[in-house]
Amino acid sequence: MMRKAVAVRREEIVRAALAQIRLRGIAGVRAADVAHSLDVSTALIFYHFGTLETLVIEAFRQAAEHELAKLNDALGKSGPAETRLRAVLALYGPSKHDNWQLWIEAGAAAMRDAALRAVLQRLDLRWRDAVVALIAEGVGAGTFRCPDPHGAAWRLTALLDGLAVQVVTRQGTVTTGDCARWVEQAMAYELGC
Repeated sequence: MMRKAVAVRREEIVRAALAQIRLRGIAGVRAADVAHSLDVSTALIFYHFGTLETLVIEAFRQAAEHELAKLNDALGKSGPAETRLRAVLALYGPSKHDNWQLWIEAGAAAMRDAALRAVLQRLDLRWRDAVVALIAEGVGAGTFRCPDPHGAAWRLTALLDGLAVQVVTRQGTVTTGDCARWVEQAMAYELGC
């Protein structure tokens, strides 16, 4: 039997870990479950990642980087800042963001894991910095009336964070339509648009 390339095997392990995290949560994932889902030994998991914590951090990092690639695509499009901001907020929000369960899990686990917290903060700041830049661009173009783009960006993304928790963990209490409507109202208030 031919052995798989290291990069291929690592990618398989990360995908399997993500599936287990989505199924069991970060606290419930075990190396044995990841190994079993791939029909390999746990020794192979530890050979490639050293610890389960390292694997979880890498799985989260890759999932978040995938979402950041979508962000970069949205930022790279042409058009007015308002249009691009709406697209970025829609991507960020719970209606389009297919990894919110993972982000919520990572946020909870990051309270007790400094390494995961550092990764989470770095990736989260990338989203917020993009929103700040788009708001500042809109202010510069005269589209938005906002004396504090940084504060407005944090308030808008914090609103989406909270709404995502409601949509994901309390299914049925808040709809994605509610989220879209409330974000529009918050944008009107924050940006005068």
